[in-house]
Amino acid sequence: MKPVLCLSLIIFSAGINAQMLTSVYFEHNSYELGAESKKKLDSLAALKTNLTFRIFGNCDPSGSTEYNKILSEHRANTVYEYLQGKIGNNIQLVSSRGLGEEKQINDNTTEQLREKNRRVDVFIEQKYVPGQKISRRVLPSFLDTQISQMRVNDTYSLPDVNFIGNRHVWLPNGDAQLLRLLKILKENPALEIELQGHICCDYENFDGEDIDLGTFNLSWTRANAIKEYLEKQGIDPSRIRAKGLGHLNPAVYPELTEADQVRNRRVELVLIRK
Repeated sequence: MKPVLCLSLIIFSAGINAQMLTSVYFEHNSYELGAESKKKLDSLAALKTNLTFRIFGNCDPSGSTEYNKILSEHRANTVYEYLQGKIGNNIQLVSSRGLGEEKQINDNTTEQLREKNRRVDVFIEQKYVPGQKISRRVLPSFLDTQISQMRVNDTYSLPDVNFIGNRHVWLPNGDAQLLRLLKILKENPALEIELQGHICCDYENFDGEDIDLGTFNLSWTRANAIKEYLEKQGIDPSRIRAKGLGHLNPAVYPELTEADQVRNRRVELVLIRK
């Protein structure tokens, strides 16, 4: 069967390790790479920077634990072997490992979510000078920007809306800010938004574990927690999307202090329609 592939490369442009992620998604019970998948991996192999790749295979829980472990290893090895025949001397394949269903990033309640767990993650790193630190530009606040000045598809911050580590529970400082967000949405019924969740610290996996739910989609559960809050306060669910971006777009990297970690445990907002 032909796998469905989504290529997402996001690079941290300066710092100790520039990190990128490519995730390859497979059909049920398949570890075959189709023509389009190979074309996308060819683009990855053609990168000219000195890089290291770490490859992790994953599964949904539809088979037995043993079967899923083997299938995930086949998926990881398929990607490893394909890249091995394509990369130049500047790229080093560090490891290939099948995780079975161990690192699911979604809860498998729908087929769409299960598809996200049938994947291979390729973690890509580029080393920079030790001691350098990334600090992302400060985004404009959605709460303090006039609607007339907002642009569709732009990303905005939700200041002071940060989360407890490994949980989708926001810190008390976020209560007042979310009330302000609710007021804006109620007063502007044409607004549609996408809430994008983020995590800190876990760079071995795409996303973190939500210890309350036991799932590996912490960035999504954080965004969804705000979505559910807004819906309970009367906002039409069709106006709000929730999306998890894992660790791919940190506000600060690496996290050297607790304040750095808190800053990365956040949800940002994209304006979809106004």
